[in-house]
Amino acid sequence: MVGGAGAGGYTIGTDERKIGVIADDVSITASIKTTLIKDDQIDAFDINVDTYRGVVTLHGHVKSSALATRAVRLARTIKGVKKVMSKLAVIK
Repeated sequence: MVGGAGAGGYTIGTDERKIGVIADDVSITASIKTTLIKDDQIDAFDINVDTYRGVVTLHGHVKSSALATRAVRLARTIKGVKKVMSKLAVIK
């Protein structure tokens, strides 16, 4: 059986994580996106968030290194986040 988990983009049938872990990861991803959207300095639509076992990776682009740092800092505030990796590119 194959199913999508919405915002996380996971395929349940090929994921070795237990359903509870997947649900936690999807919740973390959604919480981070919500936090980024609410921030008045960050254009959240330019940032993709992936979460795997509590490890968050931010992909996309921002307008300055300060905004990249801010996005990482905001992501770290979310409950359940173990680590945040930034793959954000600065585009001016």
